Amino acid sequence: MKDTIKEILNTSLYLLIVLVLTLCVIKYVGQRTEVSGSSMETTLSDKDNLIVDKISYRFHDPERFDIIVFPFQYADNTYYIKRIIGLPGETVYIDNEGSIFINGEQLEENYGLETIADPGRASTNITLASDEYFVMGDNRNNSSDSRTEAVGNVKRSSIIGKAWVRIYPFNKICYLGDK
Repeated sequence: MKDTIKEILNTSLYLLIVLVLTLCVIKYVGQRTEVSGSSMETTLSDKDNLIVDKISYRFHDPERFDIIVFPFQYADNTYYIKRIIGLPGETVYIDNEGSIFINGEQLEENYGLETIADPGRASTNITLASDEYFVMGDNRNNSSDSRTEAVGNVKRSSIIGKAWVRIYPFNKICYLGDK
C-alpha cells in the first residue's frame, strides 16, 4: 500500500511538472495556430497549421517581410497573420497603380504579385511611430490589413510572434523564415 501511494505521488508530480513546462513553452516560446481565410495566399492557405515563434522578438526587432501574428483589436480570440511591409519611423504610401513606396522609394518585393486595387488609408502618406509596423496580406485584394482603419498600424507590443514553421498539411511542411 505504501509503495502504491508513493508511485501515485511520483506519477502525479511528474505529470504536474510536464504540464507546467508545456504551459511555459506555449506562453513564452511557441504555439500552434491555424490560418483562417485566404489573405496570405499563396504563401499560406486556409486551414494551414503553423508554429509561432514567440521568443525571437525578445532578442531582436521584427524585420521587413516577416510574417507575424497579432490579435485583432475588435474580437476576442481572433488573431491576424500578415507580412510586415513598413517599419517604425518609415512613411508608407500606395499609389493609384498599386505600387508600394517606403520613404518615397518603390518597395521591391515578390510577395503580393497582384496589382493593389484599393490602397485604403495608404492612398496618403502614413508615417509610422517608433513602435508601429505596417502589415499586409500577400493576397493584397483579399486582405484586411493596415490599409483599413479596423486593423491600422500594428504596435510592437501587440505582436505575439513570428510565423516559424508550417506543420500541416503534411505535404506542405516548411520553414517560413524565408517565405
